[in-house]
Amino acid sequence: MAYRSLVLGAFASTSLAASVVTPRDPVPPGFVAAPYYPAPHGGWVASWEEAYSKAEALVSQMTLAEKTNITSGIGIFMGNTGSAERLGFPRMCLQDSALGVSSADNVTAFPAGITTGATFDKKLIYARGVAIGEEHRGKGTNVYLGPSVGPLGRKPLGGRNWEGFGSDPVLQAKAAALTIKGVQEQGIIATIKHLIGNEQEMYRMYNPFQPGYSANIDDRTLHELYLWPFAESVHAGVGSAMTAYNAVNGSACSQHSYLINGILKDELGFQGFVMSDWLSHISGVDSALAGLDMNMPGDTNIPLFGFSNWHYELSRSVLNGSVPLDRLNDMVTRIVATWYKFGQDRDHPRPNFSSNTRDRDGLLYPAALFSPKGQVNWFVNVQADHYLIARQVAQDAITLLKNNGSFLPLTTSQSLHVFGTAAQVNPDGPNACMNRACNKGTLGMGWGSGVADYPYLDDPISAIRKRVPDVKFFNTDGFPWFHPTPSPDDVAIVFITSDAGENSFTVEGNNGDRNSAKLAAWHNGDELVRKTAEKYNNVIVVAQTVGPLDLESWIDNPRVKGVLFQHLPGQEAGESLANILFGDVSPSGHLPYSITKRANDFPDSIANLRGFTFGQVQDTYSEGLYIDYRWLNKEKIRPRFAFGHGLSYTNFSFDATIESVTPLSLVPPARAPKGSTPVYSTEIPPASEAYWPEGFNRIWRYLYSWLNKNDADNAYAVGIAGVKKYNYPAGYSTAQKPGPAAGGGEGGNPALWDIAFRVPVTVKNTGDTFSGRASVQAYVQYPEGIPYDTPVVQLRDFEKTRVLAPGEEETVTVELTRKDLSVWDTELQNWVVPGVGGKRYTVWIGEASDRLFTACYTDTGVCEGGRVPPV
Repeated sequence: MAYRSLVLGAFASTSLAASVVTPRDPVPPGFVAAPYYPAPHGGWVASWEEAYSKAEALVSQMTLAEKTNITSGIGIFMGNTGSAERLGFPRMCLQDSALGVSSADNVTAFPAGITTGATFDKKLIYARGVAIGEEHRGKGTNVYLGPSVGPLGRKPLGGRNWEGFGSDPVLQAKAAALTIKGVQEQGIIATIKHLIGNEQEMYRMYNPFQPGYSANIDDRTLHELYLWPFAESVHAGVGSAMTAYNAVNGSACSQHSYLINGILKDELGFQGFVMSDWLSHISGVDSALAGLDMNMPGDTNIPLFGFSNWHYELSRSVLNGSVPLDRLNDMVTRIVATWYKFGQDRDHPRPNFSSNTRDRDGLLYPAALFSPKGQVNWFVNVQADHYLIARQVAQDAITLLKNNGSFLPLTTSQSLHVFGTAAQVNPDGPNACMNRACNKGTLGMGWGSGVADYPYLDDPISAIRKRVPDVKFFNTDGFPWFHPTPSPDDVAIVFITSDAGENSFTVEGNNGDRNSAKLAAWHNGDELVRKTAEKYNNVIVVAQTVGPLDLESWIDNPRVKGVLFQHLPGQEAGESLANILFGDVSPSGHLPYSITKRANDFPDSIANLRGFTFGQVQDTYSEGLYIDYRWLNKEKIRPRFAFGHGLSYTNFSFDATIESVTPLSLVPPARAPKGSTPVYSTEIPPASEAYWPEGFNRIWRYLYSWLNKNDADNAYAVGIAGVKKYNYPAGYSTAQKPGPAAGGGEGGNPALWDIAFRVPVTVKNTGDTFSGRASVQAYVQYPEGIPYDTPVVQLRDFEKTRVLAPGEEETVTVELTRKDLSVWDTELQNWVVPGVGGKRYTVWIGEASDRLFTACYTDTGVCEGGRVPPV
């Protein structure tokens, strides 16, 4: 909330954290977390009407304790949410990861999000989403805790960038929307996360001694960059959203009324439910009023004491009038409606696995001091043929950065010498390190909650040996002291890595984020490349990496003939790479971020992490809209490899036309009014609805929604008397708002998705040897003379061709919406098309942000090839 303290355990209760108060630290001038109340009711969007009608009928039958029970997890390690089994509403299973099903057996370890983004392939991104959804359903989960679009990838050192799809809001948005579509078509609720500003891992979390850092973001930057993928995800109908650990403009995300109530639920028309990230919930009444709907995993910041900010405390707060019953009813209705929306009332499987053990039998209540045992794993195999999709993603993401003299592809008759421990699976086993919190052997994923267990790991050396009879492998990250002199024709393939992950683990001194300001390869990988290039005339470098690397100490060496970024390939690291190395397919991956020549090519706010300070760490987004290629273009800094860069074994030509589809006005048409929403009694329920059942046997550390009779009666007496008032935040109101002008549907005003221009692009393979796939990328340059500062060019759409044989062509179409041509006007609080009135937008078509071949002009409808882009 704005203008008030953050209170840990903000109930009139005796919970552990209730007496700890953390004053708000001042944020820089101009960055404001404005209050926005009340939480908007869900159910007013037509496509959700049936689900909300069913939810209303069920929720109307629930007692107070049943309602508060399903809004929280039942405790860390215990399972997932509470239930209302009397009415047939089960406990909901919520499960990570960023690349499959976490902490489960017999699943697929798909390539990471960053790898998926590097494909620039919408069909493949969607197919991966379908497969992930199928595996979650097969394992009996209800909610997939993904995809991740926050962090956006603002900071190259950010520890969890690899979970998302790249450092551009449109790439992130389209990949997230397609993933959501694929997952939710399988009856699994997807979760868009983390809302918002979680761009570094250090100091992200609140604890009783220090608040999480504050991401200070101005209104226009918030809308045009960091909120953009969330808006597209809501437009795609995502069922749940997760708040971030950190604060935004001084207010913790889990109780940020402007972010949750104002933007997500009102402006973006989000109809699902909002959950906290695990152990990030720091208040009770405040977060409820601010729009939080689900508290996970139920405990306070410090778990395993049996304390919760909700559950029994939420029952107490409704009885004593602190939390209006209207707010609780909306929380519960959102959760139940989402369950109905995705058909989980119809034969949805129950969980058949345990995250706590791989044994058949295990503790039924793992956090309890004493627990009975029983069967917890049924070893259901859900992999099907998903390895094919995983391999296709891993293969089509491989990004060829350098290929001097067309040295690649290799032939199987060449003598190959392979260096680097990353060529071979971890000798201790692919899953030897918990949560993959080590960098040992082939690096297929980062570490933390976003991982999955490998069913196997097809490593590169095994795949190479299948192709080539003469392979010598030096399983070391240091060049051998006594190495025989290679022949002039010998080829060395050097594997290097760079890892990162969640700050729950520290790996080789890296506490989540990468700690090298120069983005050096781990394990002295750069030295290994240099030493190898001293001996060998022909060196190929393969990088398995979470993000950009500093390549400057060897990239210009003429003996380094080729460089391939494998990103994080998941379980199919071997064959996917071999197919590219030996020319079975031409590389078609493109960088989902830029690689600079120097760390300080970016401003300090981007290049460096925010370090320790007393009080709240302030991370101010002073660069505004200018991250990644936007900053480099503005400052006329040529990167080593630009966003979107990726070479092929062949060449392509691009021929475009542009068609005007929908005439545009300055602002979108007026939004439609909200539809009706469920209606319930607002009377405080009787205290008896929260009484402990007679003779109930409590399990220690299990979280319950019931109160002792005296506690319930006393709270109820206070509530009906109205004599004790909660200290409500500034701006608090219970009157529902009609909604902002920028809203009106899921994702915002529906007119924002009107197609303004359509650009068919005919792509021809102009090579004479290799087949290949081309990535068509469309960037918009705004008109000159408009009263808004805009980046030189911005990605707005992309498509990928099928495999084209030499001389073959295909026409693909990219589209530009009203929103693609708009800016966020902070005074109007609406999207504005500044080019209305015949001003010229230029639509640049090409295969990278710095390789744009064709300029299409919206004012004349003319497309010209061979133009020089303004970057």
